[in-house]
Amino acid sequence: MQAPPEQLGSFYLGAEYDLAAGAQTGTVLNYDARDLVTHAVCVGMTGSGKTGLCVGLLEEAGLDKVPALLIDPKGDITNLLLQFPDLHPEDFQPWINADDAARKGKSVEEYAQATAETWSKGLADWGITGQRIRDLQATVDYTIFTPGSEMGVPINIMGSLAAPGLDWSREAEAIRERISGTVAALLGLAGISADPVRSREGILLANIFEYFWQQNEDLDLAKLIQSIQNPPVKQLGVFEVDTFYPAKDRFELAMAFNTLLASPKFQVWLQGEPLDVDRLFFTAEGKPRHSVIYIAHLSDGERMFIVTLLLENLVTWMRRQSGTTSLRALLYFDEVFGYFPPTAEPSSKRPLLTLLKQARAFGLGVVLVTQNPVDIDYKGLTNAGTWFIGKLQAERDKERVLAGLKGALSEAGQSVATDYDRLITQLGSRVFLMHNVHEDRPVVFHTRWAMSYLRGPLTLPQVRTLTTARGIATTPAPPAGVAPVPAESVAAAAPAPATAPAESIQAAPAAAPAPPGLVATPPVLAPDVEQIYLPLAVDDGTAVRLAGSRAGAQVNVKAIQLCYDVGLLGFGTVRFVDSKRDIDTQQDLLLLASEPGTLKGFDWGAAEELRLRQRDLGRQPAAPAAGEGPYFASPPEGMSSASDLRAAAKDLTDWLYYNQRLSLEAHPELGVVRRPDESERDFKIRLQQAARERRDDEVEELRKKYETKLKQLADKREREERELAQDQAKAQSKQAQQWINIGESVLGMFMGRRSMRSISSAASKWDQSSRAQMDVEESKAAIAKLSEEIQALETELQAQIDEITRRWDQVEDALTEDELKPRRTDVNVHSVALAWVPLWQVRYDDGIQERVQKIPAYLLPEVG
Repeated sequence: MQAPPEQLGSFYLGAEYDLAAGAQTGTVLNYDARDLVTHAVCVGMTGSGKTGLCVGLLEEAGLDKVPALLIDPKGDITNLLLQFPDLHPEDFQPWINADDAARKGKSVEEYAQATAETWSKGLADWGITGQRIRDLQATVDYTIFTPGSEMGVPINIMGSLAAPGLDWSREAEAIRERISGTVAALLGLAGISADPVRSREGILLANIFEYFWQQNEDLDLAKLIQSIQNPPVKQLGVFEVDTFYPAKDRFELAMAFNTLLASPKFQVWLQGEPLDVDRLFFTAEGKPRHSVIYIAHLSDGERMFIVTLLLENLVTWMRRQSGTTSLRALLYFDEVFGYFPPTAEPSSKRPLLTLLKQARAFGLGVVLVTQNPVDIDYKGLTNAGTWFIGKLQAERDKERVLAGLKGALSEAGQSVATDYDRLITQLGSRVFLMHNVHEDRPVVFHTRWAMSYLRGPLTLPQVRTLTTARGIATTPAPPAGVAPVPAESVAAAAPAPATAPAESIQAAPAAAPAPPGLVATPPVLAPDVEQIYLPLAVDDGTAVRLAGSRAGAQVNVKAIQLCYDVGLLGFGTVRFVDSKRDIDTQQDLLLLASEPGTLKGFDWGAAEELRLRQRDLGRQPAAPAAGEGPYFASPPEGMSSASDLRAAAKDLTDWLYYNQRLSLEAHPELGVVRRPDESERDFKIRLQQAARERRDDEVEELRKKYETKLKQLADKREREERELAQDQAKAQSKQAQQWINIGESVLGMFMGRRSMRSISSAASKWDQSSRAQMDVEESKAAIAKLSEEIQALETELQAQIDEITRRWDQVEDALTEDELKPRRTDVNVHSVALAWVPLWQVRYDDGIQERVQKIPAYLLPEVG
């Protein structure tokens, strides 16, 4: 089969299937990605092929750059990482099940060879090339997360206890729902059987969460345990805390959580990637990610705990997004059995139901899969717009699926016009019935071959092997956007920069005279001259190592002295406002002129911008822990009076107004502008989503435009086909009459009753038959012409869709740079002060002569 042309937003799932003939029809099944916004359900017994169908669907989502969160209770979805574009036997061999090979009477090597050949043929039969697999690998990042284990990438659950960052005045109900779910999950993990809403334990924990989260303060287990013992709230309802929940009983609850926290096994739950949905959907670079949450190794309680936290965090993430009709992201749940039962209320059910009801408005699609149709809440699944139904094992399974499907039809306002019972009964392996509320009729189809190697569930050691082989770090880097550590703290903890060997530098002797031109006490200046001391960020030991490194040879240090040179420090703010683009931001600037010389005509463009805070600046010099000093330079003439500094401040105001600009990265056609505080990653994610929405809108508008023309041609062809049927029937009738008349004429001639009238009648019938046959040929020609016109129009439509897809797939190529100027009134210089700039003066002998190096000490040196 020829694969359909690549077009984003359209998922290649397989080909339509004729149940009566037991064969594919050759019509490719493309599924509109936007239909997943209204969610999907996939049911089928073991061996029905539902894993292959769902893996194919997820592969298509990856090619469409749709991020996904994949909950994998059995380990099957880890197969998404087994993608081998070259299809070499050695690629498959590490993942071959030795027992499978033995049952076939083959060695592992032979079985790997046979598997590679099978996969090559299977993909070729469906028109899928190795390049398509490479495209998938390049488009999406695959990561296996293993909560409670370091075999894959562990997940730090402390992120789930962080304040959600939602507005309490507008989202109080949603936040309380998340608190309820989090409390239920925590109680379950601690092995405490208590109602999270009505029990003392649940009420106390919920009030603790609400107290801290209302103040936008994060929680962790240690703070939670302390708060159980000493609650931050004094009353629960109308009773005092100690009356409602005595301290002795609270101690038992605190001990339960402390036992959990003290357990060495639990420590891995506090390590790894933070439980941050945004980071599960996108990498640090903004690349879409398919995060497989592998939970096959966990106990039932641990599974419920992590699934509930994931779902609650996903609900919170969803509510932060803007509305859209395009598919923004996917939640895929590979086996929902036990997490969404019809009568029970596990902690996972409420957030899952919330997602099914509300996620479509935010472009978040939910795909639920099960092989146990009986134990699913089908009332909740009436929100699903697409049903993939595979082969079912028992009659009661079919009855439950039919009941749920009828509920979905009723919810969509559709009638049950198809005999679904008959269709489902005839389904075989890899053959599915698809009911889609966005389509006119159900479709039976055969799934395409999966690009990933479906070898079955992976074990934890295999996950470790796979993760290591793909170069995925199981110990993640710290989160992006972490606030910088204060300079003085960094200085204390910073490793020594790469330098010459320590033995190349000898210890400095004691006393040494003051450097030429410097004095031991600060010069006396007028009291209205503001003086600022920059922080001492480089210690004497680091300065000595830097001097030795720069010398590049063994040196004998004679003296190390802390000196303060004179500089000029300007502190100002510039505000940028653009109401059309919704920009209102302020830049704080700290500029240092380390060698200003004189203030007259000073060019602030030569100044250095410092990344320091106001609290880093001092009013007194630092005292060196070793070496000598401090020593001070004398201010140049023209820098010692307040009037000189005021003139410099005016010059700085002018310089900021004429030179400071806010650079704006924007996509003019989409109207998307990078916000001043927005990271490149977040901007790229937002831009791609806007491009996907515009692409979908343009394709939809184009389809509607062509739909009218195609319908007109299809109607004409249908009329011609009806006429053809009539002409063929007429021609057959005329032809039969013609042969009857000819037979009568011949018989009359032999019987002696031939007449001119019978001959004339036969000729007339012959003429009528000929004309009827001509009508048939004309109808066939008209149908062929209309079919060609329809084909040409469809080709033209596809070409334009491909062009739209290509244009919006390269959305970053159309980015422009713009600059925003400040208004004169938005430039404010707070002060210009005389700055004392610390440096270390290292005097040493390199074996040839005595030399002096000056090492700036107000900034940490760049290492490497």
